[in-house]
Amino acid sequence: MSENMAKQFPMSWEQAVEWLREQPGQEALVKACFFDDPLLEAAKRFHQSEEWAQTRKRLPDPSGKALDLGAGRGISSYALAKDGFAVTALEPDPSSLVGAGAIRSLAEESGLPITVVQEWGEQLPFPDHSFDLAHGRQVLHHARDLPGLCCEVARVLKPGGVFIATREHVVDRPEELPVFLAGHPLHHLYGGENAFSLPQYVAAIEEAGFWFSEILAPFDSAINYYPATLEQVNALAKQLCPSAPDKIAALRRTCRTPGRLFTFVTEKYPCPPDSGQDATCLRQALQSAKVIRQALTDTLCAFAANPPAPSAASPVRGIAHRYGKKVLYYLRRLCGRQS
Repeated sequence: MSENMAKQFPMSWEQAVEWLREQPGQEALVKACFFDDPLLEAAKRFHQSEEWAQTRKRLPDPSGKALDLGAGRGISSYALAKDGFAVTALEPDPSSLVGAGAIRSLAEESGLPITVVQEWGEQLPFPDHSFDLAHGRQVLHHARDLPGLCCEVARVLKPGGVFIATREHVVDRPEELPVFLAGHPLHHLYGGENAFSLPQYVAAIEEAGFWFSEILAPFDSAINYYPATLEQVNALAKQLCPSAPDKIAALRRTCRTPGRLFTFVTEKYPCPPDSGQDATCLRQALQSAKVIRQALTDTLCAFAANPPAPSAASPVRGIAHRYGKKVLYYLRRLCGRQS
């Protein structure tokens, strides 16, 4: 933490979590964040959660070597190792409560294959093509250099490797970021929260060398809405969008709270995407472009219902237009025409 930030924010991340755990009436939030002890019991609860059940469906099979980015207390590292991966947990914070010290204790107590490395994601200390899977739970929005971090992840993944970034905070406009930060229960104490726009995430991930398999909006999966249940989501959709034929889609466009959660499921290019006419690669690129365009179209529809200032909307319109052209480009290549 810089000197200026230390003057502005009175606590470290560890101290902020300790403070939260001591507050009366915050037991449910502490448990929902898996900040409770014993740590092994919290990790087991995460492994058995619907959030992880939905994440597990998107992991590569068979399992292999996994990099858990920004591993925190190690609950995702535990879940990955429990499901058969040889896990490297990357966590720069040395804390015994919410950092590398906690992960080492968890690995020792559980006996699972988890190696702990204290380093930042923007400078991964691993050779090229080291991992089959890179996983990050609530990690990308903390990046000091989002494109740089995504490029490092691509570098250490094997061709065809999977990168899953879950529960990432999203804002639509720059002026929404202060609103999100003001409402966060811990940001005022330690100052470490952040959020990017959906186009920023998409551009950083795709330009690093990944196809998109899925972009999950807040109500698309328990990965994002846990600890809420599907029944609670359906009840909210019925309440807020009673006349919509697809209530979940309508809810996705209606509820646009600053800092809402998205998940990105991607795969590293198996080969340079524009180097040849391989039909499999072209179809995968076409599918990725469709996934991106659909996610951005939802954003544009919400903007159309509540128009922002022209300058605020133009970056989203620009990137949506870009992926519309990209779909057409890949369709022409699949049909054997000139681009």
